[in-house]
This record gives sequence, structure tokens and C-alpha cells, in this order.
Amino acid sequence: MSYADKVFVSNLKDILENGVWDTDYPVRPHWEDGTPAHTVKKFCVVNRYDLQKELPIITVRRAAFKNCIDELLWIWQKKSNNINDLHSHIWDSWADETGSIGKAYGYQLGKKSIYPEGEFDQVDRVLFDLKNNPHSRRILTNLYNFDDLHEMHLYPCAYSMTFNVAGDTLNGILNQRSNDMVTANNWNVLQYSLLLMMFAQVSGLKAGELVHVIADAHIYDRHVEIAKKLIEKPQHPAPKLIMNKDVKNFYDFKVEDFALEGYEYETLEEKIPVAI
Repeated sequence: MSYADKVFVSNLKDILENGVWDTDYPVRPHWEDGTPAHTVKKFCVVNRYDLQKELPIITVRRAAFKNCIDELLWIWQKKSNNINDLHSHIWDSWADETGSIGKAYGYQLGKKSIYPEGEFDQVDRVLFDLKNNPHSRRILTNLYNFDDLHEMHLYPCAYSMTFNVAGDTLNGILNQRSNDMVTANNWNVLQYSLLLMMFAQVSGLKAGELVHVIADAHIYDRHVEIAKKLIEKPQHPAPKLIMNKDVKNFYDFKVEDFALEGYEYETLEEKIPVAI
């Protein structure tokens, strides 16, 4: 069975059985009808995924694989903060009339700085170091820029990625301040696993381990019954990832360069509402 399913279901069970509710406190998130969106949470959930064994994708419900890659490239490759450059509608609730989500995500990755080696944005600095100084302990990105937070329509949830090379293997740590487990947990895991694989391929390295650190892992009140159903769903083996091995430049990757072979998944009749 998929290892990602085992981790995901275990996290859901732990939060439901041992988590802390914020029902008695004021909260910022709300539902589309204006009702406060309360959660049950666990603090500091840490999960590890060995990318040499299998792709960490859940099968207890379908993962929107192509949309997941499209959003990843929107942020890390296009470095865009405008939903008009995105092919899904997941960011619509946070966009203004021009389509902008403010100085968030791709905007932060695209900001340039001057180094002794030249001018780089955050993505290009990582790619440069992976090729020229791979055993540095300073290869990371950070989207949580305090100077720009007031101009972000949503503070970054997955805010930091640390890359570390051991021998010929690239590993990574994804730091996330907040994770809506039912809606987005596996989406984030899948995205950053694929990012690590892409960076490894274009840098002549092997993809190793992704460590996912979540400060606030929560299930929303309107997701509880869905979570319980997901826990009971049958689990299937992880599919095989087909990735275009001919791509040697990160900026040449396209959504079409990725496919899944043998992806079996369970259907979920309920639509998952998103708190905003």
C-alpha cells in the first residue's frame, strides 16, 4: 500500500483522537458563509518520505496531479503571484481584481539579490549552489519576508525549503507553519517531492528524502466527517512516476513532462470546502 496513505491516515487519526480544539477562541479563518472556521490541531507533526522508494501520493482520494504540478511551476518556475498565470482556481479567493495575490509566493522567490558570484533570485541561487557548491549548508529558500507580509493576501503556509546534499543525494526539509490536512497535506508533500526530484535531476544528483515539518497540523470542523471517511477508505499501492529524464534545465520542465502509471484511487463524493 502507498506509504503516503499510511502517514496521512495516521496523522488524521492522531489529530482526531489527541488534538486540541480552538472552538472557544476567536479565529481568523472563516467559511464562505461567514461562519468562523474552527479546527482541531496537533503541534509539530514531522513526516519523512524516501523518494527513492516511491512517490508519496495518497490513494484514499484522488490527488489532482496535473494541477499540483501546474501550481508548483507557477510559484517556482514562473515566480508569479498572479492567478492569470495559473490554470486552476485554487487561489481565486485570495486574488484581487487584477488577479494578484500580493507580494507572496512567486513574488518572493523572484526577488533578486547581489552576491559575490553575481545577481540571483532565490531559485537561481539554489540551482547555482547545487551545481557549484553542493555540500554547502546554506542552500535554502524563505518566503516569510516580514517586510512584505502586510502586502500578502495570504501569509505563506509552506514557507521554507532547505536543501542538503549527502554524497550524490539531494535531500530536503519543507517547513510549514500551517497545514489544512484534509485539503492540502498531500498536495504539499507531492509538490515538494517533485520539486526536489526536478532540482536533483538538473543538478546531476539523486533525489533522496523529503522531511515535512508542520507547526500547526489541523482538521477543520467541517472536514471532520470527511476525515473519518478517508481513514476508512481502502488503500492502494503507490503509482509509478514517469518523469522526462531528458530535461536538464529546471526552466524547461512542463506539466506534460510528468505522468503517473497505475494510479488507483478511491472516489470521494463529498466536496471539500476551503476555509478562507
